[in-house]
Amino acid sequence: MSIQRNSDLEPILGNEGTSIKQYFHPHNTLNGISFSLAEFTIKEGKRSLRHKLQSSEIYYILQGDGILRINEESFLVKKGDSVFVPPMSEQLIENSGMGDLRFLCIVDPAWKSEDEIILE
Repeated sequence: MSIQRNSDLEPILGNEGTSIKQYFHPHNTLNGISFSLAEFTIKEGKRSLRHKLQSSEIYYILQGDGILRINEESFLVKKGDSVFVPPMSEQLIENSGMGDLRFLCIVDPAWKSEDEIILE
């Protein structure tokens, strides 16, 4: 078993300009999981960089309002929403509300820097 406490995790700056707390990843979990789970925070008026990822992703919105762009479509997202992002989709997420936009992201197979393509 592995427990990750939010209060014990130091956020890191992600490649796409977000603040990230990595909860579970095959590198820090002893039971051999194949996915990763992280919490992202985007400040008011900010957005991630446009990017593609070779893995599939599921976003779960914890707090705030945003606009998630996947390929040519835009989706308004808010607390409690979840969205599936297919592999190799051009994507970005923008904080369109007041305060922080916070969301969980499950990546399967687990996120690796070499699997991410920054498009800007």
